[in-house]
Amino acid sequence: MTTSLSTKQRVQSIDILRGIIMLIMAIDHTREYFHIGAVTSDPTNLATTTPVLFFTRWITHFCAPAFVFLSGLSAYLAGTRRTKGGLSGFLLKRGLWLVFVEVALITLALSLNPLYNAIALQVIWAIGVSMILLGLLVRLPARVIGLIGILIIVGHDLLNNIKLPPNGTEDVLMKLFFTARGTLFFLDKTHVVFALYAVIPWTGVMLLGYAFGGLYQAKYKPIDRKVLLIYASLLLFLVFMALRLVNAYGDPAPWSAQKNGLFTFMSFLNVSKYPPSLMYTCLTLSAALLVLALTEKSAGKLAEFFKVYGSVPFFYYVCHFYLIRILTVIVFFLQAFKPSQIITPNSPFLFAPPGFGFSIGIVYLIWLAIILSLYYPCKWFSNYKKTHKQWWLSYL
Repeated sequence: MTTSLSTKQRVQSIDILRGIIMLIMAIDHTREYFHIGAVTSDPTNLATTTPVLFFTRWITHFCAPAFVFLSGLSAYLAGTRRTKGGLSGFLLKRGLWLVFVEVALITLALSLNPLYNAIALQVIWAIGVSMILLGLLVRLPARVIGLIGILIIVGHDLLNNIKLPPNGTEDVLMKLFFTARGTLFFLDKTHVVFALYAVIPWTGVMLLGYAFGGLYQAKYKPIDRKVLLIYASLLLFLVFMALRLVNAYGDPAPWSAQKNGLFTFMSFLNVSKYPPSLMYTCLTLSAALLVLALTEKSAGKLAEFFKVYGSVPFFYYVCHFYLIRILTVIVFFLQAFKPSQIITPNSPFLFAPPGFGFSIGIVYLIWLAIILSLYYPCKWFSNYKKTHKQWWLSYL
């Protein structure tokens, strides 16, 4: 059996990167619920946004690709402790579990609506289905899986211009698996599925992460791994720059000159996340690989701080959403909204009336309070996982 670092200890660079993206991710989720006007405005719309609001949203673009990529890398490391059949079964079961969590737990946290009138399919859904697909492929060589991932990442933008009869089976499947960018699927008059993450493009990212797991075999020295990760990071960044400068293929939203240099720069950076375009994936994974390369030997309090969150990402992810929503309920009543305003007409999200929220500065203070309040719960659960071996811990 192939050996890797994970058979002896956790790979600290993975935990550090996960911790960083977990904390950055919470900025956007806090903004979505506490920034006044967040429901009615798009922070990446250059006609209406401000630089602070734009970059508050833009910096979180790096989170989902890195997290999905690391899920694939971690799947490879998990496979060093299992047979191919065992890994396949584990990924299939964990994928199904994550889909359930998205539909049952995360949707409830997002809406606080126990009737589930709106079901949100976001990153946990995409990771869950991608794990199921990876589970079906793990008997293939890692290089072949990586090649499939590259082909998906490079080629799926070709599907953006395909037009199918609306609301037909083919159209629904195409949107759900390839092109969804906030697509609504009505189950009946009162229940809707909100598909934000098209599955297959994200599966490509996970498959690429699985292939990169081979760098963590014992045969690679840390310095060799670092060099390879830096070269891969540089290559992806150069591909992004070349494609963006050509401004033809790789993103459905080409950049353009704006009212001033700063906004033109923002337009250049404003790549598409839904679904993750080729340019978006190259830019974000370039940064992820660079962090992996530079943090494997990191030490000190800051590294330990990030590792606490990164060692229990699932626990943190679920808890931070429920904490955000508990706080929104408290703020709702503190701002003297009436019980009759709990439900907003034509909105599936409770406790989010028009006029609710604060300035972006206050949003950042709330974000800091949220992540710091979760530090010790995450530290406790991290220590619990290290000292206990129950089977269910591998699913959390």
